[in-house]
Amino acid sequence: MNIYDFTVKDRKGNDVPMANFKGKVLLIVNTATGCGFTPQYDGLEKLWEEFHEKGLEILDFPCDQFGHQAPGTDDEIHEFCQMKFNTGFENFKKIEVNGENAEPLYKYLKSKKSFAGFTGEKADFMGSFVAKMDPDYKNNAEIKWNFTKFLVNREGDVVERFESTVEPSEIAEKIKGLL
Repeated sequence: MNIYDFTVKDRKGNDVPMANFKGKVLLIVNTATGCGFTPQYDGLEKLWEEFHEKGLEILDFPCDQFGHQAPGTDDEIHEFCQMKFNTGFENFKKIEVNGENAEPLYKYLKSKKSFAGFTGEKADFMGSFVAKMDPDYKNNAEIKWNFTKFLVNREGDVVERFESTVEPSEIAEKIKGLL
């Protein structure tokens, strides 16, 4: 099994085979519109604008599992992203990333790249915050919060996982290297 064996839903509920993205570099992100990390949409849009023509696709999966910070319908989330951040990449259907109802694609992503730690200036805060909900968070692959990012190469291999504390701009060189 590889990433191209999965099918996801667009925001209208239509099937989108991941095979549609063969040959592309993918940045797959679980997002939220009411989170402290929501301004990362700006950085994601900058990455998309800089690298889309060279083969980058950003797959945005809204998720309401973390503090109910992705309220609203799929269309309302899309409108928010368009109006507030002028996003050019598509929002997919709202999903769950953890638990028994987790999107199969996310189960696969987590099986390929587990949690490797928070980094950056917000690392200590996020570690303390997440530990209150999951004292064993360092030892499992579950998604810890909104804006966890998975980088996938043109062959469909999950090459890296970046936690919420990693700004999109910090991923630019790695994307460039894969393109």
